Amino acid sequence: MRWSRVRRPSSIPGELRRTSEFPYRTDRGIIRRRTTRKESSMSIVLYHHPYTRAANVVWMLEEVGAPYELHFVDAKAGGQKAPEILALNSMGKLPILVDGGAVVTESAAIGLYLADRYSLGELAPRTDDPARATYLRWSLFAPSVVEPGSMAKREGWSFNEGAAGWGNHDAMLEAVRSALRDRSYILGDRFSMADVIFGGTIRYMLGFGLLAPEPIFESYVARLNERPALKRAEARNVAVRKERGLQ
Repeated sequence: MRWSRVRRPSSIPGELRRTSEFPYRTDRGIIRRRTTRKESSMSIVLYHHPYTRAANVVWMLEEVGAPYELHFVDAKAGGQKAPEILALNSMGKLPILVDGGAVVTESAAIGLYLADRYSLGELAPRTDDPARATYLRWSLFAPSVVEPGSMAKREGWSFNEGAAGWGNHDAMLEAVRSALRDRSYILGDRFSMADVIFGGTIRYMLGFGLLAPEPIFESYVARLNERPALKRAEARNVAVRKERGLQ
């Protein structure tokens, strides 16, 4: 521990704040992030129901290794429309992640936030790493193209393919294949948060019959299923279901 002077807004004079250093291992070696004592003692809160996309956020949290708490929201009883939830997300939807003063909604945004905040250079490529472009592309492709494109196909929506952001369903599937062809993960042999975001979508689609069980998809999901963090997340979600009597 040591004392260091930190800058405060101009309306508040500088003050001494006790800090500690926490080592983080990345693909570029061990880095140290200075954290205030107050910040290091705080826990992330995830507003959670195991049958929502919040279940995948538990996997994200387990991958980055940050301490967190689950705040159960009874979505079946409409708990996501409670004033407490609407104050955090006016959409009244889960997941919602609160990290100190930061409130993040949308599961892909949560994943990107967590990786940048707690695993930059490891689960998230740095901004000067060319791999970050691929990382961002496929992280956002899942919620903006794969999910609505699959829903449109299943529900038989009539729409203008040229105007819809997800375009043609067959072209979307071929794009997904191209992202996985001849590689173990989105970034080749390197696992990243993109695989939690994108891969979580592929896992869900295969599990619910929204995606044909092609070998390229099944082998990718099989690799993801071996992640220790995913196994811990699955156990945590199962425990919540049992505790809450959810079928």
